[in-house]
Amino acid sequence: MKQSLDLKFGQHLTITPQLQQAIRLLQLSSVELQQEIQEVLETNPLLEEIEREDDTAEVKAESDAAITDSRDNGEASTFDETDMLPATESGEDMDSNDGADDDWAKNFESMTAPMGSGSTSDDGFPDIDARNSPPQTLHDHLLWQMHMTPFSDDDRQIALALLDAINEGGYLSCKLEEIQQALDGPLHPEIDEIEAVLHQIQNFDPIGVGARDLAECLRLQMKMLPPETANLAAALQMATPQNLALLADRDYTQLRRILKISSDELQQVVQLIQSLNPRPGNSVTSSQASYIVPDIIVKKIRGVWRAELNQGVSPRLRINHHYEKMIQRGDSSADNRYLQDQLQQARWFIKSLNSRNETLLKVARTIVDRQRAFFDHGAEAMKPLVLHDVAETVSMHESTISRVTTNKYMLSPRGIFELKYFFSSHVTTVDGGTCSATAIRSIIKKLVESEMPTRPISDSKIAEILTEQGINVARRTVAKYREFMNIPPSNQRRSLV
Repeated sequence: MKQSLDLKFGQHLTITPQLQQAIRLLQLSSVELQQEIQEVLETNPLLEEIEREDDTAEVKAESDAAITDSRDNGEASTFDETDMLPATESGEDMDSNDGADDDWAKNFESMTAPMGSGSTSDDGFPDIDARNSPPQTLHDHLLWQMHMTPFSDDDRQIALALLDAINEGGYLSCKLEEIQQALDGPLHPEIDEIEAVLHQIQNFDPIGVGARDLAECLRLQMKMLPPETANLAAALQMATPQNLALLADRDYTQLRRILKISSDELQQVVQLIQSLNPRPGNSVTSSQASYIVPDIIVKKIRGVWRAELNQGVSPRLRINHHYEKMIQRGDSSADNRYLQDQLQQARWFIKSLNSRNETLLKVARTIVDRQRAFFDHGAEAMKPLVLHDVAETVSMHESTISRVTTNKYMLSPRGIFELKYFFSSHVTTVDGGTCSATAIRSIIKKLVESEMPTRPISDSKIAEILTEQGINVARRTVAKYREFMNIPPSNQRRSLV
């Protein structure tokens, strides 16, 4: 067997750890990026945040100026505690001023008092535990009321089973027969007993909880209204599954015939129904608010729209020079190797973070340049834009543009928008041009908002109006855009007045 050496050329893609880190940082949102930076700062001693030194420099300058003035005036430079004691009008010392300590305490409390309204503890400081406590659920709220109600032992077991069957909206999610089967072993309750306990639960807060359907939920709320409420009897008569279905279909003629009331009375009944809460459980269940932190801020400077990075999103990082000087060349100890590895990772992270910010700013400025008409005139002036257009401008791949624009937000005088909002398909116009789908949706929304409530515009009529404006849009396309904006069809938008 003869051995030989062959030379071959080939290309293959290798994703280095640095590239993996850069790609991962690129697709993080602003909140996720802040969490990532905080974790790296806590684990890497070679990395530190650049603190703002403006306030410190200002305080130092004032201190130096005060020392210079005192020296120029011939004052002693030594520190004396008696110089810091305020003199009284009568020339007496501090021991004779009984109200000085009280005044100082009042001033301190006023300075440390929390701004605005909010829960405070006994010592006057914000109640951090209450703010960070988990949100209250509807089940906990109902369970607390059940413990305050004088139930028997058997009824308490039935009430627990009913509370477990109430969903977040406040409705009973299963039939009473199913609850009877679940309690058949230990209690053997009758349907009447379960229903009696259910009626007690339906008197809990919020009103309407424990209802088996929407009609029962509305009736429970209307029974708590004052008897002299106008059109209350007609509203109770409307609160049936059949009549509510007619109300959902806007079949007002059939409703007037069933309820035997006039159009004005029917309008008042509909307003009374609409004032009720169809999901009473939502008034109790609280959720943690999620905030959007913009990555880009757009402002008009000297008549030109400019995009800049939000400096508050990511802090400025640098290498800790104290630990960097501790690294010695040629030292193979474990501590020295650890510092070298952390130094290399810190440099990679700073480079990846800067690359992310540069790429994001480059893409954002390209979007602003393409959509200047939007910032000047609104959504109707939005131009067609796809990922390929931006990728060609910034000389990047479309996948990179997709990562950059996902979960990234832009703050402008017209509001805050996700970067993907500025990308949309196009529709041809009569003169051979193109019109953005976002602009068409904005026109459709304005047409629906300006329509007469008693005679809503159909999809076919909207298509005709767009054609008159030079935009070739089919009726099914109008219906698709309308459904995208959660606008109901014309038959469901019809109103009495």
